[in-house]
Order: sequence, then C-alpha cells, then structure tokens
Amino acid sequence: MRVLITGGAGFLGSHLCDRFLAEGHQVIAMDNLITGNTANIEHLAGNKNFLFIDHDVTNYIYIEGQLDAVLHFASPASPIDYLELPIQTMKVGALGTHKALGLAKAKGARLLLASTSEVYGDPLVHPQTEDYWGNVNPIGPRGVYDEAKRFAEALTMAYHRYHGVDTRIVRIFNTYGPRMRQEDGRVVPNFIAQALRGEPLTVYGDGTRTRSFCYCKDLVDGIYRLLLSDEVEPVNIGNPSEMTILDFAKKIIELTDSNSDIAFIQPTDMRIKDDPKVRQPDISKAKRILNWEPRISLDAGLQETIDYFKTVVKR
Repeated sequence: MRVLITGGAGFLGSHLCDRFLAEGHQVIAMDNLITGNTANIEHLAGNKNFLFIDHDVTNYIYIEGQLDAVLHFASPASPIDYLELPIQTMKVGALGTHKALGLAKAKGARLLLASTSEVYGDPLVHPQTEDYWGNVNPIGPRGVYDEAKRFAEALTMAYHRYHGVDTRIVRIFNTYGPRMRQEDGRVVPNFIAQALRGEPLTVYGDGTRTRSFCYCKDLVDGIYRLLLSDEVEPVNIGNPSEMTILDFAKKIIELTDSNSDIAFIQPTDMRIKDDPKVRQPDISKAKRILNWEPRISLDAGLQETIDYFKTVVKR
C-alpha cells in the first residue's frame, strides 16, 4: 500500500510510520510540527519508501499519485496543548478531518480516524464500551479536544454513509512509550522525568483517579489490524488493566530506582477540570473482530520508555 499518515512526526504517528514501513508499505508522513518533532522520524531519512511533507492539514491536502489509505492522526493530544492551542485543536479535528476525508474520497482510499477515549468524557459507565455516548462538558477546557473528536467521528460516518468512503474509527485509550514529549503534561512523561531527576512525583488530588496504560507497540498493532478489517463503527484500542495514579507513581519510582517522594497537590489550574475520574476500555469488540489484545506487560513497556527518557531528560 501507499499510505498517508497525518501527524506522522508525532508520538503515535512516528510509530505508525515504523510499522507500515516494516510491513513493506510506502509511507508519506505529513505534519506541521506544532506538537510533532522531526527527531521522531529522523531515523527514516534516506528510506526510499518514506517521504515527509511539512504541511498544515487544515488546508487543502495535495498528494500526487495513488493513495490506498489515509490515517488521520494530526492533533494536539494533551491537556496542556488544549489550553495553549484551543483553536488549533478544534480546527484540526474539524477542518483537518474534512480535508483528510476529501482526499480519501478523491483517491478512493480507505480512511482511518484516530479518535479517543475522551469522547466518553468523565464516564458514567465503567468500563467504557463503544455503544456508550459519553458525558462531556462541551464548554469546559477539555471540550475543544473532546468535541473536536466527537465531530470528527460524526463527519467520518457522514462521509461513509453519503459518499461511500471506506472508513475506520479507532478510539485510543491512554498510550505511552518512547518519543512522548517530555513537556506535554501527561502523567507518564511527568512522572518519569521527575523520578529521573529525583524530584517529588506530583499527584493531583488524592491519587485515586484511575487510568489504563497501553504500550505504543500494542496500540499500533491494534490500529494496523483495524485498518485491514471490515469494521466501520468505532473500536476501542487500549489496555483494560486499570490502576490508580498513586499506584502508578509508586511503580515509576520502583522501576527508575529513584529516591523521589510523592507530593499530593490540590490543583488550582484548568488542566484537571473535567478530568475523568476513571478510564478503562472494554476491548471485547477488538478481541472478537481483530483478534487483538495487549501483549506487552506494564513493567516491560515502562522500562523501554524509561530507557528512552534517560536519553532526553536533563538532570
């Protein structure tokens, strides 16, 4: 196949580039580098099957020649990003998705939309299944991301039903691994960087909020299988092994062999407003239709991630 990956210089986008190239496909990565980084794909320079295009996908996308698939992964993806880049977040979810769908329609290509567990908001159903409609605050600080992704899903299904575009939707749950941005504000890079520096790990509230962490290689495998499947409606991809943020902090301290303490902070900023209290995917559908479930243990995935951060964290 010849595939376009928007957001291809980002954390997940770059790992997708690696997987598709490893499978023998031609890959075009497109990114405007607002949160992506060419360092994530510099190891692909010189690969005859790889091309990078610096472009903002909210503008018209032109790709010369055949295209078999479009994977739309362009978007800021952390609470800090939503606060600093609210308009850009909305635009890439709305206009960027529109441009990506238009390209897929023109090329007769299959489009896979990167959606998110954030479409479930602060869920009233636990664990979250694909038929749950969510509990989202549309005017809160997270609304720019949550509603952009919900709109993107609706637009994707509209193009599928009205124009007959062959589409797929993945709802991604918390994912971690090498190439995460150190400063993106999410719990994995925050905790690892703090532990490596010997600083206290900052836990908001009492640490009882839960998350489910999926290693990036497992997630990419699920996405690859979904693209090749016949499933049109959304599919959860994530790790159903749930743990509290406090237990996760202790795990990071253990694996980094750090002397860090844990500091409990009562947040006063907007970063955790509407922050989900629980987050756990029901992956029954992925198991059934994709024969997929996570394979890499938390300890193994975190060790690879810690090894990466040791090369980038200044101490």
